[in-house]
Amino acid sequence: MKTNLSSQIKLEHVPRRYYDPQGEIELTSLTREEKVYTRIFETVGGGSDYLAEEIVKYINRNIAKKGKCIIAFGSGVSVDSTYSSLIRMHKEGKVSFENVIVYSISEFFPLLPDGPSTLKRLREVFLNHVDIKEENIRTFNPDVTKEDMFQHCKAYEKQIADEGGLDLTVCEIGPSGSLAFNEPGAPESSLCRLVLLSNESRHNVANDYSCDEVPTTAITLGIANLLGADRVLTMAWGENKAHIIKKTVEEPANANVPASFLQSHAHAKVVVDLPAAEELTRISHPWKVTSCEWTDKLIRRAIVWLCDQTGKPILKLTDKDYNDHGLGELLALYGSAYNVNIKIFNDLQHTITGWPGGKPNADDTYRPERANPYPKRVIVFSPHPDDDVISMGGTLKRLVDQKHDVHVAYETSGNIAVGDEDMMRYVILMDGIAKQFGFETPEFLKKSKEIHEFIAGKTSGEMDIPDIRFLKTKIRQGEARIACQYIGVKPQNVHFLNLPFYETGTIKKGDLSEADIKIVRDLILSVKPHQIFVAGDLADPHGTHRVCTDAVFAVIDEQKDEEWMKDCRIWMYRGAWAEWEIDHIEMAVPISPEELRFKRNSILKHQSQMENAPFLGDDDRLFWQRAEERNRGTAQLYHNLGLASYEAIEAFVEYHPIRD
Repeated sequence: MKTNLSSQIKLEHVPRRYYDPQGEIELTSLTREEKVYTRIFETVGGGSDYLAEEIVKYINRNIAKKGKCIIAFGSGVSVDSTYSSLIRMHKEGKVSFENVIVYSISEFFPLLPDGPSTLKRLREVFLNHVDIKEENIRTFNPDVTKEDMFQHCKAYEKQIADEGGLDLTVCEIGPSGSLAFNEPGAPESSLCRLVLLSNESRHNVANDYSCDEVPTTAITLGIANLLGADRVLTMAWGENKAHIIKKTVEEPANANVPASFLQSHAHAKVVVDLPAAEELTRISHPWKVTSCEWTDKLIRRAIVWLCDQTGKPILKLTDKDYNDHGLGELLALYGSAYNVNIKIFNDLQHTITGWPGGKPNADDTYRPERANPYPKRVIVFSPHPDDDVISMGGTLKRLVDQKHDVHVAYETSGNIAVGDEDMMRYVILMDGIAKQFGFETPEFLKKSKEIHEFIAGKTSGEMDIPDIRFLKTKIRQGEARIACQYIGVKPQNVHFLNLPFYETGTIKKGDLSEADIKIVRDLILSVKPHQIFVAGDLADPHGTHRVCTDAVFAVIDEQKDEEWMKDCRIWMYRGAWAEWEIDHIEMAVPISPEELRFKRNSILKHQSQMENAPFLGDDDRLFWQRAEERNRGTAQLYHNLGLASYEAIEAFVEYHPIRD
């Protein structure tokens, strides 16, 4: 059973020489846009092993030189794989930590009895597994008061200085470009201090530390402290870090991206995997720094970029445009701008279809979906009970209207995303009608009282009692049924899978297991679909969307050699926050103004997910607004390239089962 297949998806082939150049000349050419030394590895494992080897090298060198090595270690989850490599190397006898002095980079304040602790986590994932001496572990005093905080921070800095200063800093680069808890706005001169944690940081901590209650403040070494070390090693993994790595490595240093101050350190290194590096120039726009190995997708990306640079649609690009922007290689390959323009224009034109299930009795040579069989059996997998309409509501309606046998499978209950106010609205309604409708029984009155009392005394982060979780599940199921009914999905084709990994009652979810996969397998085998639609939000390795997609991919992997599966196509959609890049889009479904309004109304059926939903995030837009702006943006991009002008477009990428 393979439960992490989404992590193996590679939307394009990146030539090895782009991220692992051989020779100083090629390295210098490829990295000329980069302002800090950056190493790119194909996998997290490769990058983590490299970091561990570097740490071991610095430890052994400093111990040989002065008898000790002083390191400031971070405790973010991105560092975990490096710590695992260090533990392995320690067990292999390649390094001893007996003469290593460790300083905590940060700690939460105040330290709650059952709350998160960076030192506790550092011990669990690393320090408890090596031979470090207890007296060599330095951290902040958990009993310090706010009144004494300034002096305590100064004393912490003095302790580091008195021991000779830091030899090495090891920490991750956060999603917003933070180093430790130095969040956007932290100046390069910042020192050890108490900081206020942003909502995003607290949400990340809640996930990373498996806790519901997170302090609002923390103590952290400042940028100047971290960069005061002789060597600095930082890392970032995954697609969700790509945007900030671009800012950190290539754009001018500024306080809005604290990690960008690494550029001022002579011996700083940024280590990333390929997904985190995908926006760096040598990966995303290699024609700007080297000769390219041209593929159809890379050509499409280059032409879309050229259109943006020139402000022209594809068919108006000239030989001069290509030459002026460093794309003369394409002219040599294709003979003229016209030939390249026509190729890419046709490629993009062929992605557009008003028949997402395939057009019956039509020539499907240049269509993204095959004409037969018709009608098709279709399963739309929705991680939460609204992702289907948010992400592909227009396409879903089109599939139903075109007479396909459409099933919608809601993989999780989504109950944790129902606010207490929305839930109490239904409880108060039941209280008011209980007598009239004949269910004012002692059992109901007892449960109603328990719910009222629990909500009245509920503390931040406290797990809901089972009856409340049940009600919140039913609220989301009811909303989903109404939305499906509005679209036209048959009631018997609406499935609530309630995958067990989600049902922890807390923000932190369990791991994907055979129990989850069996539920998905049973549905897929009962339908044997010709099309499967799944969430393609691959950026967050711990997110519900990715876990749900992995469950579907695990079943696809098991069944990939079956005859019915060979006739099944799998399409990945994306959610309210992002869209597929145009060079990856393989099916683009246009949505008319009327269909877009219909999609909005479908989303609005999920009333509990409007203003009061707990996980709207820092984006002030409601889900329907995010979806509409994203779909309109995709349509505008196609229009800017010279293709037909549509109100909106939903986009999809095909998933091909991975072959060993």
